[in-house]
Amino acid sequence: MSHLTPPRQLPDTDAEADGSPDPDVTATDASRKDSEPAGKPAPTTPGAPDTAAHDEAGLDSQAEPQVEPQPAAPVSPARPGWFGWRRRFPRTARGVWLGTTALAAVLVFVVLLVPNRLDYITVQSFLRLPVEGIFLAAVLLALPSRARRITAAALGVILGLSAVLKCLDMGFRQTLARPFDLVFDWVLLSDAADFLKDSLGRTGEVLAVIGVIALVVAVLVLSALATVRLANVLARHRTVAVRSTLVLGVVWIICFTLGVQFGGVTVATKGYAQYLSNRVQYVRDGLGDAEVFKKQLTVDAYAKTPSDQLLTGLRGKDVMLTFIESYGRVAIDDPTMGPEVDRTLKAGDARLKAAGFSARSGWLRSPVTGAGSWLAHSTFLSGLWVKNQQRYRTLTTSDRATLTSYFRKTGAWRTVGIVPGVRKAWPEGKYFGLDHIYDSTHLGYQGPYFSWTPVPDQFSLEAFQKLEHGRKNRDPIMAEIILASSHNPWSPIAHMIDWKDLGDGKVFYKIKKEGTNPTEVWKSAKRVRTEYRKAIQYSLDSLTQWVQRYGDDKTVLVFLGDHQPVPTVTGGTSNRDVPVTVVARDPKVLDRISGWGWTEGIKPADNAPEWSMNTFRDRFMTAYGPHGG
Repeated sequence: MSHLTPPRQLPDTDAEADGSPDPDVTATDASRKDSEPAGKPAPTTPGAPDTAAHDEAGLDSQAEPQVEPQPAAPVSPARPGWFGWRRRFPRTARGVWLGTTALAAVLVFVVLLVPNRLDYITVQSFLRLPVEGIFLAAVLLALPSRARRITAAALGVILGLSAVLKCLDMGFRQTLARPFDLVFDWVLLSDAADFLKDSLGRTGEVLAVIGVIALVVAVLVLSALATVRLANVLARHRTVAVRSTLVLGVVWIICFTLGVQFGGVTVATKGYAQYLSNRVQYVRDGLGDAEVFKKQLTVDAYAKTPSDQLLTGLRGKDVMLTFIESYGRVAIDDPTMGPEVDRTLKAGDARLKAAGFSARSGWLRSPVTGAGSWLAHSTFLSGLWVKNQQRYRTLTTSDRATLTSYFRKTGAWRTVGIVPGVRKAWPEGKYFGLDHIYDSTHLGYQGPYFSWTPVPDQFSLEAFQKLEHGRKNRDPIMAEIILASSHNPWSPIAHMIDWKDLGDGKVFYKIKKEGTNPTEVWKSAKRVRTEYRKAIQYSLDSLTQWVQRYGDDKTVLVFLGDHQPVPTVTGGTSNRDVPVTVVARDPKVLDRISGWGWTEGIKPADNAPEWSMNTFRDRFMTAYGPHGG
C-alpha cells in the first residue's frame, strides 16, 4: 500500500445499528473539519524526501519512478441525522440520544411490571426488579449482531401485544370483573362498538375505533423500536452491560430468596412470566371447555316428560318471566343506595298488597357481572351454566329445551317475547321457543333512545298490555320480558308518568331533554351510583305499578336481576347475587314454593337462600309439576 493512501476505515456496525452514532464522535469529527482552513495543503511529514527538489538538482537520476497516488477510498462519514442537525447541534443530539434510550428502558420496564388491574397499580408496583428483564438482557448479549436485532424486534412486538392485552384486561375487569378471554371475547368488541355508537353517536364511534387502532399500532411499533434500541446499547457497551446483568441477577436471587419487600410489595418479581403462563392456561381451559359443555347439554331431567305432565300447577295462568337489567344485590345491600331502594321496594310491596298480591323472594348467583345479560338469561332458562360466548353459541344451536320452550311444548300457552333491547336480527329467539317476538321496532314506540335503552320500561310494559295481555278471548300467555332502562350507562333515564299519557312515546323527548348527560355523569363514580340507583327504582316502579294496574287472578310474575352492575357501582365486590321474586294473587301458586324458604315480600332478606342461577329451571318445573307443592 502506498504511503500516500490512507487505510480504509470500516464503520462500527454495532455503534451505528440503531441509526444513531455516538454524538461525541460526531461532534469531534465536526470540530476537526471546521478547524482546517479550506484549500490549505496537507503538511509534509518531517524527514520525508522532497521529490520535486531532488529532481531539480538532478540528483539520483536512477531513483525509482514516482508512482501516481491512487485516490483514497471514501470514508463513510458519521451520519448527520435529519438535515444534518446532529452535526450542527451535537449537545442536543446527545441529549436526544440519552432521552430516547431512557424512554425505551422505561417503556420496557413498565410493560413488564404494570399489573393488569387498575386497582393494583401503585407506585410500589413499579419499584420491583423483574427477572424477565435480566433474562432478556442476557439473551441479547449472547447473540450475534443480526440475530440480536431480529430477536429484539420480535420480543418488542411480544411485549407490545402483552401491553395491549393488559389494557384489555383492565377494561374487562372494570366492566365484567374478569380478564379478557382470548378464546371467546373477540365478539364482544363489536358489541362495545355498538355501545359507543349508542352513547357517543356514529361519529364518536368511528373516531374512537380509529383512535384505538392507531394506538395499538403505535404501541407495537414503539415497543419493537425500544427493544432494538436497548439491544444496540447493550452491544455498544458490552463489558459494562455484562457486568451489570450479572450483578442484577445476583441481586434478584438474593432478594427472591430472602423475600425482600418494599412497602408490602415483593422486590424480586417474576410476575410477567406468571402472567403469560396464566394466560396460556386460560386459553387451554377455554378450548377444553367446549367438550365439557357438550356433555352437559345431554343431561336434562325433563327431556322425556310427557307434555301433559309439564307445568301443571300453572295451567290457565299468565306467566311473566321478567329480567331487570343490572338489578344486582348491591342495589339492596349498599349503604348509600340501599335506603332509597328499600323505600321503593316497600312502596311496591304496599302497592301489590293493595291489589291482592303476595310475593316471595330469594337470591340467585349469576354467571356474569357487569355485562353479558344474554349469558344470564340463557343460564336461567336452560338450566345450564352459560358463562361464555362459546357456551352460548353451542346452546342456541342445540336442541336443549329451555323453560320457555317447555311452556310452548305443553300447547297450553302462547309464548311471546318483549325484548326492547333487540335492534337487529335475533335468530336465537327461535331457539328459546317463543311464538312471537316484539323487538324495539315492533312496540309502537316513536320516542327517543335513552342512551343504550331503545324503549323506556313503562312503555314496554304498556305495549305488552296492548299487544298481548289486554286482548280479549285469548289463550294464556307465557311472556319473557326484558326491562332495559336500567342498562349501563344509566343516563339519561326516564321517570314515571301517568299511564294514560304514554301515547306513542313522543312524550319522552321532553323527559330525555331534562335528564342528565352521560359524559358528565361518568366523570364521578358517586354520580354514576346515584343514576344507577334511580334507574333501578324506575324499573321496579314500572313493574309493580303495571301489576297493580293490569294484574288479575291469573297473573304470575317472576322477576329477577340478570347480573350485578359494573365495578364502578359495586366497588369491585366478587359477589354475583341478584334478587329473584315470585308474585301471584292466587295463594296456591305461592304455596307450591313454600318449601324454598324464601322471604315474604319483594325484598329478599340477607339470609334468604342463595342458589346458582342454573338450578332455578328444574326447581321451578318440579314445584309446578304434577307432584309439586
